[in-house]
Amino acid sequence: MKPFTDILQNKEFTREELVKLLSAGDEERRQLFVQAQLVKSETVGNKVYLRGLIEFSNKCGKDCLYCGIRKNNNKVVRYELTDQEILEACRFAWLNRFGSVVLQSGEISSPTFVKRIDLLLQKIKELSNGELGITLSCGEQSAETYQQWRQSGTHRYLLRIESSNPELYRKIHPDNDFHSYERRIQAIRDLKECGYQVGTGVMIGLPFQTVYDLADDLLFFKAIEVDMVGMGPYIEHEDTPLYEFREMIKTKQERFDLALKMVATLRLLMPDINIAAATALQAIDPAGREKALTIGANIIMPNLTPCEYRKEYQLYEDKPCLDEDAEMCRNCLEARIELAGCEIGYSEWGDSKHFKRRQ
Repeated sequence: MKPFTDILQNKEFTREELVKLLSAGDEERRQLFVQAQLVKSETVGNKVYLRGLIEFSNKCGKDCLYCGIRKNNNKVVRYELTDQEILEACRFAWLNRFGSVVLQSGEISSPTFVKRIDLLLQKIKELSNGELGITLSCGEQSAETYQQWRQSGTHRYLLRIESSNPELYRKIHPDNDFHSYERRIQAIRDLKECGYQVGTGVMIGLPFQTVYDLADDLLFFKAIEVDMVGMGPYIEHEDTPLYEFREMIKTKQERFDLALKMVATLRLLMPDINIAAATALQAIDPAGREKALTIGANIIMPNLTPCEYRKEYQLYEDKPCLDEDAEMCRNCLEARIELAGCEIGYSEWGDSKHFKRRQ
């Protein structure tokens, strides 16, 4: 195999080369991060784009074994923001020159839910004079629903695969057709066919997961020509079945370090995609998101969910910023982005260059 410094100059990477990058020790990791920052600067520039996150409902029909808001977690207080609360959060984003918002919820696919989202998309476009970009993250839906929402104003969709290894996927989801790996893959294909900028992502440091699985995740992103990625360290939640296997996982610091290497390596593998600095990084390291920005990430998501609901949208434990209102969250992240040496792309959608190229 090539020396580490030669691998860093690659345009294409083998599985073994990706494993070597992800296994980098201290000095090699420093070299990886320097190269990733250089590639980021040369391809997507120094701007960071804001996506105002609105977690509008924690009601979910799925029972994923790692998730704190899974259907059968009876300890969760379920909530749903009103249309007015959602629109007020969107208005805040627009007035504060956020380029986009992300509407995120548990996975529901009822006709009532589909119609509600459709009408909200139209209202968001109306209140912002068509200026706010909209990303949805509402799980698996039919191709017809994706097309309907696309026509009503959304243009990006995040649907995380969580693991591209079918065997591992089945270990972290219930064994039934409703939690099908094949169905998840088909949904991602449907989104691409509907013309979305498509985002996906994985958890890093899961029980049963190997560094080879993570290398395969990166190759999966490239194979499906994903436009944006949101991935972060797996953080266990005591009210989930996967918590039983907590003794198998790496320390939080090890998961954090591996997550940063995944961000940097992905930037080398897919230079022109959008990569989010995941909130889960900050759950482990107070400066986690800034560190991700300095080594490859270019998207950050200030939380605009009203504070009284945030503690009930905990997919994992120790979620940060539960008591910061939208104004505080904005001010905090603006300062963090500046400390990371980046520029904020105010009032810009910050669309994926990869998407534009593949179109």
